[in-house]
Amino acid sequence: MNKKIFPATFVAMGACCIFAHAESNGVVSQDSIATVLNELEVVANRATRTTPVAFTNISKEELLENNDGRDITYLLQATPSVITTSDAGSGIGYTSMRVRGTDGSRINVTANGVPINNPESHNVYWVNMPDLASSLRDVQIQRGAGTSTNGAGAFGASINMITDAPSEKPYAELSGAYGMYNTNRETIRVGSGMLGNHWSFDARISHLGSDGYIDRATTQLWSYFGQACYKSYNTQVRLLAFGGKEKTYMAWDYASKEQMEEFGRRYNPCGEYTDSEGNRAYYADQMDNYIQHHFQLLLSQHLGENFYLNAALHYTKDNGYYDQYKTKRTLVEYGLLPFYNSDGELIKKSDLIRLKNNVNHFGGGSVNLNFRNEKWNATFGFATTDFYGHHFGQIKWVRNYIGAIDPLQKYYDNNGHKLDINTYLRATYTINTYLSAFADMQFRHIRYTIKGASDNYDWNTEAPAQLNVKENWNFFNPKLGLNLEIGNHRAFASWAVAQKEPTRDNFTDADPGHYPTSEYLNDFELGYNYSTTLFTVGANLYYMLYKNQLVATGELSDTGNPLSVNVPKSYRMGIELQGAIKPCDWFDWNLNLTLSRNRIKDFVEYIYEDEWTNPITINCGNTPIAFSPDFILNNAFNFHVKGFDASLESRYVSKQYMTNAHSEEAVLDPYFVSDLHLSYTFKKIIGIKELKVGFSIYNIFNEKYFNNGYAGAGYYMDGDQRVIYRYAGYAAQAPAHVMATLTLKF
Repeated sequence: MNKKIFPATFVAMGACCIFAHAESNGVVSQDSIATVLNELEVVANRATRTTPVAFTNISKEELLENNDGRDITYLLQATPSVITTSDAGSGIGYTSMRVRGTDGSRINVTANGVPINNPESHNVYWVNMPDLASSLRDVQIQRGAGTSTNGAGAFGASINMITDAPSEKPYAELSGAYGMYNTNRETIRVGSGMLGNHWSFDARISHLGSDGYIDRATTQLWSYFGQACYKSYNTQVRLLAFGGKEKTYMAWDYASKEQMEEFGRRYNPCGEYTDSEGNRAYYADQMDNYIQHHFQLLLSQHLGENFYLNAALHYTKDNGYYDQYKTKRTLVEYGLLPFYNSDGELIKKSDLIRLKNNVNHFGGGSVNLNFRNEKWNATFGFATTDFYGHHFGQIKWVRNYIGAIDPLQKYYDNNGHKLDINTYLRATYTINTYLSAFADMQFRHIRYTIKGASDNYDWNTEAPAQLNVKENWNFFNPKLGLNLEIGNHRAFASWAVAQKEPTRDNFTDADPGHYPTSEYLNDFELGYNYSTTLFTVGANLYYMLYKNQLVATGELSDTGNPLSVNVPKSYRMGIELQGAIKPCDWFDWNLNLTLSRNRIKDFVEYIYEDEWTNPITINCGNTPIAFSPDFILNNAFNFHVKGFDASLESRYVSKQYMTNAHSEEAVLDPYFVSDLHLSYTFKKIIGIKELKVGFSIYNIFNEKYFNNGYAGAGYYMDGDQRVIYRYAGYAAQAPAHVMATLTLKF
């Protein structure tokens, strides 16, 4: 990935040196108390070298090495089993990631142990937190079920982010980037250092913008981070606020290959309509507008020789709306009456502009008590969160409408409420010098309700479908494992249970005859690594056996969200291989690859004539799970000579099906993409502590590829014959393009 990945690879395979001093014994020296208190904030859901799970740590240096404004998803893409997607085609704007084939709604994300996933969608919209990487100390990715954590259930991975620790010394930093497609980033960071041996303050503000590779896929993003900290010998209290504001032109409809042949790879169908003169036109305000604020109050307390306490209060406030032009929409679905035009023709469908609004309040608290001695490292945790989401739609304009219309009249209005209570007890017991045992028992209670009028129309009642979801889930998730360390060798084996509730969209976008149920996972992991100062190699075998897994069908809702259905039996199995070698001070080579098999047993495809009507079924047998490649490869050659650094990073992703029907008409072809990064760091120049200039060429070999898409199927009657048709859209990615960066530290 870059010059820092070699030591990070040791961490990924179990060396985990950042916890070494904190776990060596129960005594904490005065010199180390600040560092220990910082790390105690993450002990609740961080894996260490004795935790029998597959994980990778990414340091701050690694995050900043290639941080030119791309989302965090792209800064993590060189880690095992990870693939990324970008709607705009250049890594800025709406992006997402998949781990072991599972999408973002199944990846648990926390910041300082506080849940970040939206409790209803289970997604993290990284576009709402642009440039957060500039304020992160490090990130840990746990693959598989992982350790017990707060928030949405982890069915593919957990991402645990830790924000910057308070700085001991004052600092100031200016950084910026500029590249093709008018992509730009401007960031200011400042810190007070320690004031009076107790207080410190840190702040950051960032702006990011891009025209996007895809036509009109513009982004204008603002981001901030602020932190106040009080620290004494045994106590640390931090108050944090971070968030962002985004305005993004929609690019999530993607384009078919036929459209790309006609209009080019950059064609964007979002916002397209036919004007009064019959010409193709685009709605200028086809935008997603959103604001999100996160507030956290964190306490770390050392209680005597063996006990450590972490507590957190948090609140997230976010709101925003889509502004969408929709063509030929049925008026009654939007609470509007058909009308007669000037020619006396009854108009039942017309173009219109709608606003889809969302206002969320999410708050909660957690407490974790940790006990450590020579034999035990045990943590008891409790957390509760409460979420309220208000969803409503408004009509902004209707073409040539004749009749009464209230400005911004609502056509749907509903509320979601979710209570989540989570408690767990986790312990590692050192049996002898080489062997340790691990156990983790979690209980989750979730109560979720949705009430009100849906944005889906019920043609049977000739009114918006009424939502009356009342669900309660009680999940018990045990995890057991063994860890063995002998010299340079480390091996582990683990078994974990994970259970997960459906998302809001699983209910609201579901076929009314096939409402979702909760999912169940048995995750078996077996890992080994060998490390020396010269090289490290490792392997991790996994077998993830699912019951009622919710898998993407390949289709999208009309707001761009992937549709999913429960499948009774499915599995993901594979091997993750990693290696690194550093034969000399100025060169290292890093490699990881994943070979996997992802299958649904006896998949039944439902095909509809028109919006949930007259379904037919096709028994497809055992089929590949959508968006789950069988082979992923990451390779990095890193060179570093004094202040000069160079890195050539490559990744290969094999063929992906976009539906579960094993259809060759809906496939993402394999792709191989390489990026070249160059930088030089000047030290102490005219009052500047450090000046760094960088230059990156992305997709250096100009690969024409797609990393995301959608697909679906339908049928129509031609006389007595049923004709099945399939369709697909593809997210085209940018060809070779460049970015330049500049960072000044004072």
